Amino acid sequence: MRHLAFALLITASSLSAQNAPYDVFPPADAPYYRVRYEAPMPKAAPGELIFPVNYTIWIPPGVKSLRGVIVHQHGCGEGSCKSGLTGAYDLHWQALAKKHDCALLSPSYEQPEKADCQMWCDPRNGSGAAFQKCLADLGAKSGHPELSNVPWALWGHSGGGHWAGGMVLTHPERVACAWLRSGVPLLTPDEKRTTIKAHTVPDAALKVPVMCNPGTKEGVTVKEGRFAGVWPSNEAFFTAVRGKGGLIGVAVDPLTAHECGNSRYMAIPWLDACLAARLPQKSGEPMNAMPTKGAWLAPLLGTDAVAAANYDGDAKKAVWLPDEATAKKWMQFVKDTHVPDTTPPPGPTNVRVNGAELTWDAEGDLESGLGHFIIERDGKEIGTVPQDAKNPFGRPIFQGQQYSDTPSNPLVKMTFIDKTAEAGKKHAYRVIAVNTAGLKSE
Repeated sequence: MRHLAFALLITASSLSAQNAPYDVFPPADAPYYRVRYEAPMPKAAPGELIFPVNYTIWIPPGVKSLRGVIVHQHGCGEGSCKSGLTGAYDLHWQALAKKHDCALLSPSYEQPEKADCQMWCDPRNGSGAAFQKCLADLGAKSGHPELSNVPWALWGHSGGGHWAGGMVLTHPERVACAWLRSGVPLLTPDEKRTTIKAHTVPDAALKVPVMCNPGTKEGVTVKEGRFAGVWPSNEAFFTAVRGKGGLIGVAVDPLTAHECGNSRYMAIPWLDACLAARLPQKSGEPMNAMPTKGAWLAPLLGTDAVAAANYDGDAKKAVWLPDEATAKKWMQFVKDTHVPDTTPPPGPTNVRVNGAELTWDAEGDLESGLGHFIIERDGKEIGTVPQDAKNPFGRPIFQGQQYSDTPSNPLVKMTFIDKTAEAGKKHAYRVIAVNTAGLKSE
């Protein structure tokens, strides 16, 4: 299992443009809350987290009682760790959280570049305990004490995938579902990397929906290079869990290597389907078992799925998908990532004008996020925000996208300066939201 250690410990943080220091935080005023824990001094005890960490959470305004928490977990390396500072501010992920009365949590482990990320991405090394402590502390700060007991929906990139998968295996009774982007836990010992401890798969973990999401250039179609070991580790994890009847699938991103690319456009609808099935109607009630009656199956590395009753291969070697709607999205994603969307985004609200400056509020579109805004004056378009939306890792997106699928830091603001307005003349302004599928709001 040499390849797994390589995939987890050698990260792509050097390839990303994440240069903000750990002390450049976006503000954490309500509905955002933050806690930070220092590293133990002078030395951590065995099983205690050795790195400082801060956790930022977003609580949907107006929610009376939370039903779950969605965790967006960055990967290894200093750059990826810093990207976690903005995860809770992502409007697209907030739309998913709001729909299900969930909080959105983004950790940021302060791991030095050359340090061993196993010291946090294996939850048994203290990060699992720190995570549960933060839920209690953030619950007290936000006035939502139920946060410490609600189910967890986990998304993790690279080492974060190792962490999310590790939490499934160590706390299956708490996890509603988990999406593992490019990283998975180790199930057999690695004699060359003694800091990587193998996990076992308890029976309860087989009932947790899990999706493995490697890029095709991580060993599927490109079999050499620094990330070539990712696919063998994903395949081994999938084979072991699915062979025992686990509810696990594989969604190979056909465009990427280790970067997250457009994976959110499949991850969010998959998590949406799992949360709809598993979360209790009321906070504090038991989590629902994941239904399996309407599941669809597909051959591993295949592109076509069918209803499980019509699958003629070995079901215990097949990709598991929760339902027909998700399976149809999956078939499009593994082809070209163009998951279809026919619904427009929510319209902007609370447009304000102060002199020549416009500001407004807007929510993300659940299916396709936000690409940009169109500004109209007196019925004519006068500009867009941003002026030229770019994204080196996937679809152009309003908030920008870092390597670990989080908004750019500092955060992009919803503001526009009208430099051509006529002094002393009244104007009528309109702001239109456009999602990343090109659909316009009302």
